[in-house]
Amino acid sequence: MKHRGRHRRQKRGRALRGALAGTALALTAAATIVSASQAVSSDNPGALKSVTSAAQLANFQLTEDQASKSSLDRLATSMGGTVGVSTVLDHTNRTMRNTAECAPTEAEALPVAPTATRAYCWDDADSTSQRWLPQSVTTSGDADEDGRWGANRVILSGWTHNDAKPDEPEVSRGLARVAVIDANDLSSMTYRWVLLVVPTEDGSDYRGLASSVSGMVWYQDKLLVTASPTDTDHKSLYVYDMNRIQRASVDSPAVGKVSGGWSAHGYGYVMPAVASYSLTGGTCDPAADDHTPCFGSLSLDRTSTPDSLVASESFPAGADQRSRLWRYSFSGAGDRSGLLAADPLGRVNAVEAYSTKATGIQGVLSYRSAGDEKADWYVGHTPGAKDRHGTLWRLDADNAKAALCGPDDESRHCWGTRAESLSYWEATGEVWSLTERAADKQNGWRGPAIPERVLYAVPLSEITGSLR
Repeated sequence: MKHRGRHRRQKRGRALRGALAGTALALTAAATIVSASQAVSSDNPGALKSVTSAAQLANFQLTEDQASKSSLDRLATSMGGTVGVSTVLDHTNRTMRNTAECAPTEAEALPVAPTATRAYCWDDADSTSQRWLPQSVTTSGDADEDGRWGANRVILSGWTHNDAKPDEPEVSRGLARVAVIDANDLSSMTYRWVLLVVPTEDGSDYRGLASSVSGMVWYQDKLLVTASPTDTDHKSLYVYDMNRIQRASVDSPAVGKVSGGWSAHGYGYVMPAVASYSLTGGTCDPAADDHTPCFGSLSLDRTSTPDSLVASESFPAGADQRSRLWRYSFSGAGDRSGLLAADPLGRVNAVEAYSTKATGIQGVLSYRSAGDEKADWYVGHTPGAKDRHGTLWRLDADNAKAALCGPDDESRHCWGTRAESLSYWEATGEVWSLTERAADKQNGWRGPAIPERVLYAVPLSEITGSLR
């Protein structure tokens, strides 16, 4: 069990902030300031409107389902036991490129303002892969207050198989993987892939997750990820145990038990889900306005009491539906580490929810400053057109303010190009995000890839300072 002494956390937090400030990258590549003519007023999400109706709040209710320990242990035993995050870090096999090594198109995908103080590009094989799409990020800053998991600083990034790419083999469709990144040395980060899987009820086999990981939060020893509306088991969230990583023994495209052992689509490690949450009212339909939410982005709010999971809906820019934001409390029970607060029947209720006027939300964050009665909500907005930076908004009950990169209120397209989820690292004061694309010149998936994928961090203080 981790030691959680307050003195140790504060001392390490001060040291870490000093180290990070001293090694901040000077990013010189930035996109040209977007002109006012490119602004689209309809992207303004407006002020938050609280959802107070009991009937409407009931739409967000979840039901928890935990896998039996005996079935999980059976699977682990048959695969040779479990390993932890440190084992994966000891065997990283890919290297993040620092800013100076990024391609011009990658650097141009970074935020215009506020500028990133850290930025990294992926290994060459992943930066141009059109088979996979990076969509979510969480860190050991979410996992524990001191920003470490054990002795390590770690970043996790969730990638989803690109099922829109033509001629992909059926065995690859819907797969999801997590990059486990060694962030102990921020000037030389390495990573390794772990495949997310779902075990059978009896623990005799497993299948691929078959869902988009558009949202992901690492809290205590659990990793919560979003499930797609098309999930075969009709789940909304899956839960993984960071202490239950297991080794594959056969290198093949298959997923699951095969002749001679266990396969993970060519990856060396898998994580089997240990629990899941489904919407009590049934599976969401993103094409229907039936009030059943479709999970988009996730993040952790440590400034709430208790700590909470915040979520957003994600509809394409210009869609008829408008996105809602909501939160669930995490459990404080000692035998429910990393799980949401549930009643004796396993039901999890949203503790608050808001409606917005937004579409195209790709990232959500909630943070309450000391002394404030209410939290501010941050959302990233992705425009519908190609080659345009997104917008980062801060919302409260009174209005919405955008991070600007020009002298007027229309120069708001300043955030990363096709940026995805948001994650706040409390010990460093930084908001982490990542961009997604490596499409071709036609914004499709047939021609040579144009790399635009970056993992970056921006101080929250810089974000708030740029809001107007």
